[in-house]
Amino acid sequence: MSNANKRTLVAVIGDEDTTTGFVLAGIGAVPEGINNESTHNEDHTKQVDITNGKNFYIYDENKNSVEDLLQVFDTFTNKRKDIALILINQHIANKIRPQLDAFTDPFPAVLEIPSKDHPYDPEQDSVLKKVKKLMGE
Repeated sequence: MSNANKRTLVAVIGDEDTTTGFVLAGIGAVPEGINNESTHNEDHTKQVDITNGKNFYIYDENKNSVEDLLQVFDTFTNKRKDIALILINQHIANKIRPQLDAFTDPFPAVLEIPSKDHPYDPEQDSVLKKVKKLMGE
């Protein structure tokens, strides 16, 4: 758990209204030492960090692909070691539900939240599903 004390940021994956609200509340950060430069994949094609080192991502289904969303989720969960908590709109989480359900690491914790246009449905929440399974329900 020695890495837990280095995890100090909250990240947001959400629609424009949700993300803007959290950024205005002060969660937005681009920490020093984050490498914003491109890297290359195994096949030597250019790989760009879609978040540009930011701890928030605005998802718009008319502008972004599910592949972009998966890349951001992977960046926040596997590559960034400074994120303790990821808040994701539930309707966006549904687009990557298999990957979200498969994520079992303790850090970062992933919490699904409602958006202005999409209410929260506890039946879809990955965390609540896991708790119910543990409780034998």
